[in-house]
Amino acid sequence: MGILDNLGDFLKQVSSGNAPEAEVHAAYDQVAQSVPQGTLAEGLAHAFNSKETPPFEQMVSGLYGQSSPDQKAGLINQILGALGPGGVSQVLAGAGGLSGLAGLLSGGSVTSQQAEQIPPDAVQTLAQHAAKQQPSIVDSAAAFYAQHSTLVKAIGAGALAILMRKISQSRS
Repeated sequence: MGILDNLGDFLKQVSSGNAPEAEVHAAYDQVAQSVPQGTLAEGLAHAFNSKETPPFEQMVSGLYGQSSPDQKAGLINQILGALGPGGVSQVLAGAGGLSGLAGLLSGGSVTSQQAEQIPPDAVQTLAQHAAKQQPSIVDSAAAFYAQHSTLVKAIGAGALAILMRKISQSRS
C-alpha cells in the first residue's frame, strides 16, 4: 500500500490538527513523486484558488521568495505574459512602489539576473493584477511550480493538505 492509498486517512489527521508539519511535508514529498506533474498542478491550482488558503498572489509571492533566480525569471515572465505590455504599464502606473522597476519590466521579459532585483511584494502586486486580468495565470503558475515540486512545500502545511485532498479526490 502506497501513500496514495492511505492519503484519505492521513488528511483526516491533518484536518484535525494531529499531523506535525514535518509529516505533512514528508507525505507531500511521497505524493509529488507518485502522481503525474499535471495532477500535481491541478492540486496546486486548487490550493491557490481555495478560500481556506491565503490569496493566490500572496502564495505565489512566497514561492517566488524561495525560488532560484531562474525560477523567479520563469514566474515573472509568465506573469508579464498574462498582463501583456499594456497591463504591465497599467500596473506600473497604478502602483507607486513599482515605478522603480519600470526599466526591468517594460521589456516584456526578464533574465534571471533581473528577476533577482524584483522583490516578492512587487511580484504579489503583479500577480494580483494578472489574476484579475487573466485568471488562467493561476493555472499557469501552478503548472510552473509543479515542475519544481520540492519548492511547493513553501506554501505551508495547510495548503499542502488542501492540495493532497484534491489529488486524493481526483483519484476516487
